[in-house]
Amino acid sequence: MANITRFDPFGEMVTLRQAMDRLFEDSFVSPLTLRSFDGEGGTPALDVHQTADEIVVSAALPGVGPDDVDITITGQTLSIRGEIRADEKVERDQYLYRERRYGAFHRQLQLPVRVQGDAANATFENGVLTLTIPKAEEVKPRQIQVKAGPSQVAPSTDGDASA
Repeated sequence: MANITRFDPFGEMVTLRQAMDRLFEDSFVSPLTLRSFDGEGGTPALDVHQTADEIVVSAALPGVGPDDVDITITGQTLSIRGEIRADEKVERDQYLYRERRYGAFHRQLQLPVRVQGDAANATFENGVLTLTIPKAEEVKPRQIQVKAGPSQVAPSTDGDASA
């Protein structure tokens, strides 16, 4: 028994379009982490999320030590600066391949709410910098308790029934 597969040109076009979208997304919209073409280290990839009480920022900084990172918060602007240092034990002409980027990096972002920058906490583990920044008290959500008001008396119908 023969299998017959019907050719669907539009199905193939959708697949091609998805492939092209992914190509442009990977190349221009969100290029590879720490990739730069002007000799600098590039910009680290960030994940930012919020809870009711704080903003949490995670930055991928492989090969960077805690002493090589400078973090500042001015108003609602977070700035992360640092430098990825090259291995100085290996001479430049000894390399067969050298694909990792070295040099200074800088990433700046606008936080969505006002924060308490002086109460921020930073930890560094396995090449990931995690910043926990408390939100300002006035922007934290507050629970409002609803109180029952005086009950209204429903109009009575005293035996005035119409039949």
